[in-house]
Amino acid sequence: MLKVAILDDYQNVAQQFVDLEKLSGKYEFKIFSEPFVDEADAIDQLADFEALLIMRERTPITKNLIDNLNVLKFVITSGLRNRSIDLEAAKKRKIIVCGTDININPTPELTWALILGLARNFKEEFDNMYQGYWQTTIGVELKGKILGLIGLGRVGSEVAKIGKAFGMQVMAWSENLNLDKCKELDVLPCSKEDLITNSDVLSIHVQGGERYKDCITLKELDKMKKTAFLINTSRGPIVNEDDLIIALSTNVIAGAGIDVYEKEPLPENNKLRFLPNALLTPHIGYVTAENYSIFYNQMIEGLEACVNGKPIRVLE
Repeated sequence: MLKVAILDDYQNVAQQFVDLEKLSGKYEFKIFSEPFVDEADAIDQLADFEALLIMRERTPITKNLIDNLNVLKFVITSGLRNRSIDLEAAKKRKIIVCGTDININPTPELTWALILGLARNFKEEFDNMYQGYWQTTIGVELKGKILGLIGLGRVGSEVAKIGKAFGMQVMAWSENLNLDKCKELDVLPCSKEDLITNSDVLSIHVQGGERYKDCITLKELDKMKKTAFLINTSRGPIVNEDDLIIALSTNVIAGAGIDVYEKEPLPENNKLRFLPNALLTPHIGYVTAENYSIFYNQMIEGLEACVNGKPIRVLE
C-alpha cells in the first residue's frame, strides 16, 4: 500500500471532510495534527512516506526536505499556489506536485472582521462583558474614511467592494497595479507613500515572496496616521514583525489586525500576544468548512489521479 502523510491537520478534522476508511485497502494514511519541531524532525518522521497531503503555509516543503525524503513521489497541496514548496527541487527529483481549488471569499470576510473589530474595540469590549464591566471605549465610524489597499487582485478587489459599501474612499497601490481594475471598482490608484500617509485603514493583499518582504517597516509605520489601523491577512513577512511590535507598543499607529506571522504557529511568548491594540487570529483566513471540504476531497482526487498516471492540477 502507498504510504500517505496528511500534514498539519491542526484541528484534527481531515476525517470529517473525507472518508479515508474507503481507501484503507489502497493507501496507508497517517495524520499529523501537530507541527514538526524543526525540519530534521520532519525528515525523520516522513522518511517512509511516498505521498504528502499538505496545507499551504504550514510545513515548508524545502529543497533539503525533498532531497532527504528518498521515497517521496507525490505532493498534493491545498490551493493552486504554494510558495513554501520548492517546485524546482521537486521537479529535479521527478516528484509530482498538484493542488486544489480554493474559495477566496473567506479571506475578505475575515479582513472585514478584523477591521470592524479594531474600529469598535471588540477585544476590550468582549473582555468587559465577561468581566462585568460596561462601555469603556469609544469606537470610530468607517463611512467617509480612507481604505488603503496594498494589492488589488482577487482578494483586494473583494475588500474594495465591501469598503465601498461602507461608504469609504478606496485607494490602492502595488508594483503591478491594474489601472483598468481601479477604474472598474472606482478605486483611486496612488503611490505607496500616498497610500501609507493617507489611509485610515491600510490592508495588505499581495502575494508573499521577496518582492514584498518587509514592505511595511518602522519607516512606513512612522508615516501612517496615529489613528490608523494596519490589517494583514496576506503573508507574515510582508510586515516586519519586530517593527510592528515597536509601533504598537509606542502607539505609532492605533492598532493592527493580524492573521499571518513570520513564524507559525505563533510562539506562545511572542510579544504580539500581549499588546492590547493587536487583534490577532491564528491564520484562519482560508479556514472554513467549505474550503476544507474542497481541499481534502480534491487532495484525494489528486492523489488518485497521480497513482493512475494522469495527474491533475499540476503545479509547475
